[in-house]
Amino acid sequence: MTDTQQPTRGGRARRKVVLTSIVGVAAAVAIGVTATRGGDSATVTRMADRTPVASASEPAVEDELRVSTAGWSTDFTKHSVPLGEFFGGGPGKDGIPAIDDPVFATTAESAEYLEAREPVILVELNGEARIYPIQVLIWHEIVNDTLGGTPIAVTFCPLCNTALVFERTLDGQLLDFGTSGNLRNSDLVMFDRQTETWWQQFGGDGVVGELTGKKLTPVPAQLTAWEDARATHPDADVLSRDTGFSRPYGQNPYVGYDDIDRPPFFPVENEDDRLNPKDRVVFIEHEGEAVAVPLTALEVAGEIELAVGGRDIVVGFEEGVRSALDGAEIGSSRDVGSATARDASTGELVPFDTPFWFAVGAFAPDARIVEN
Repeated sequence: MTDTQQPTRGGRARRKVVLTSIVGVAAAVAIGVTATRGGDSATVTRMADRTPVASASEPAVEDELRVSTAGWSTDFTKHSVPLGEFFGGGPGKDGIPAIDDPVFATTAESAEYLEAREPVILVELNGEARIYPIQVLIWHEIVNDTLGGTPIAVTFCPLCNTALVFERTLDGQLLDFGTSGNLRNSDLVMFDRQTETWWQQFGGDGVVGELTGKKLTPVPAQLTAWEDARATHPDADVLSRDTGFSRPYGQNPYVGYDDIDRPPFFPVENEDDRLNPKDRVVFIEHEGEAVAVPLTALEVAGEIELAVGGRDIVVGFEEGVRSALDGAEIGSSRDVGSATARDASTGELVPFDTPFWFAVGAFAPDARIVEN
């Protein structure tokens, strides 16, 4: 194992950058999609709707707060990060609707519309397995569910390519999550409906409100190909398209977003030029230590053993997983691969993710890069 490009506080660019794609916005503006739920019209989020928004009409709790406080009961006097780091993402509170009453189908039923290599999130908990297609999550970003008797939130932020699962019970309190409509470092900011605390999806930290300083418990999950998840778990439930919302499931509203030469769409802190901002990495954090393995390096090596926070982990490459953020149709987009991360002693999956590098640079700037 060789560690490369060790982070140093004095020798690396660590500044705030504002990165936008004017061409992408202009192209997406021409797309208009309307959906309905229960007879009420609603605008479906496209990339054009993700234009940074700062409200000047609402009084700020602090001068640095850029977003509207209208409709929120959040305690904005409690926060662990600067309020000025939040940007409105276009749709407001619950503008991207979470799935609160998920409906599931069998693998046989789901095979009628899921393509073999398209990405899904596979979660196993307390002896039960469930499959969540990204083609559904890309339109909703959060599913409030219960698996194996444990309440969980299955989340996906397309702007950071972060697929993360958390327990919904915190200190004995059951939480339900929705989308705040805000972003920080181009990452989804969730909120719980019980206290209206804002939660950073990357890391699961409470950052604004009553539960600031609390941390959600991560649940190991794997981004894999539908065909592989079905083969290993033929009896698993699969999140269905029956969501109560009308959306063009299977289509990608962020066409071309993961182009390696295309910058992040929203403001990002801490530009880190050790890797390209849109490089996919395997990110693992344990006991205060963070490690990132470039997916391109992992593809070459096949498997890499590393230690993170005193825990020995084996990271493996998984080929044949399509991107959700490339072509107009997710099922026919290009193959970008994925990964697994398992405890070297037990073989059990550990919490990990495969985000874009810019997200790691923003939220874990001291992460160590391991390439072989």
